[in-house]
Amino acid sequence: MQVKPITELSVDVRALIQQSRDYQAEIYPAESINQDDPEYLVGGGMYFIGVYDDDGLLGIGGVKIMHDDGNYGEIKNLFVDPEARGRGVSKIIMQALEDYLIKEDMTLCRLETGVSQPESISLYQKLGYQDCGAYGDYADDPLSVFMQKVIK
Repeated sequence: MQVKPITELSVDVRALIQQSRDYQAEIYPAESINQDDPEYLVGGGMYFIGVYDDDGLLGIGGVKIMHDDGNYGEIKNLFVDPEARGRGVSKIIMQALEDYLIKEDMTLCRLETGVSQPESISLYQKLGYQDCGAYGDYADDPLSVFMQKVIK
């Protein structure tokens, strides 16, 4: 598997972003979905990557550097194709995003996920993320889980 920066909305990238949006829409009301616009993901507003193998794109994820209530990186739009799950793709994405933040001299990584995604919450806990309160521009939402990790 290879990690590559994504800088354009190719057909496979658009398809995986749409799968992620459809999945979120099935389990959360619109006001509880916190996904960035696809154009923002690849338009330089964040570091956005994909994990690929010989069959194509397996998963996506991004991180944006924030300076609102401190300096930190925020994980955004992590999604793995359902057919590629169980192969460690999400861990590869998370490691690559954390490595990027370390290179950018960030020491804190945050994320928001949802209560209806126990697999995601479990992954983040295994990777050392701990619950925290709402941060940045987020409002408290009973469907959101906010987590953070000190990275080195």
